[in-house]
Amino acid sequence: MVKKLKQMANKKAASSANLLDSALAGSVKDSAQQIWLAGMGAFSKAQEEGGKVFEALVKEGMSLQRKTQAVAEEKIGAVTSKMSNMAGDVQSKAGQHWDKLETIFEERTAKALNKLGVPSAKDVEALIKRIDTLSAQVAKLSKGTAAPARKAAAKANGAAKPAAKRATARKSAAA
Repeated sequence: MVKKLKQMANKKAASSANLLDSALAGSVKDSAQQIWLAGMGAFSKAQEEGGKVFEALVKEGMSLQRKTQAVAEEKIGAVTSKMSNMAGDVQSKAGQHWDKLETIFEERTAKALNKLGVPSAKDVEALIKRIDTLSAQVAKLSKGTAAPARKAAAKANGAAKPAAKRATARKSAAA
């Protein structure tokens, strides 16, 4: 009988273990089912609200882009201003140096030309003034000598024609 009791106890233990196993398996199955359903619900909700979330993200992105562009434009404006100031400074300094070089070149060229005996612009201007003055004096003198020669030619009329011709020849030579 002891053997029978042992067998019965073993059967009860096995059946209770089977019951525990099957209860545990049912519990795991129920949990898995709930997890699956929760995932499906989350997916469904994401599909429904996905458009709204997407639109909200687009709006936020546009706002961020505007802010970034404004900051970038400010920085570009500041850099452009600095660069134009620097370019102006460099240009003025270069202009000053260029003027100095030009003056030095002109002075050295004038010295070299002077050594070679080439007249300067001032010398040429002085000569032109002198020529103008001399031309005016010659014109005055030629007018003064032409009047007496004409009078003499008019007096002599016929006999003085060779003298008038000579006076005319003198005028031509003087001019």
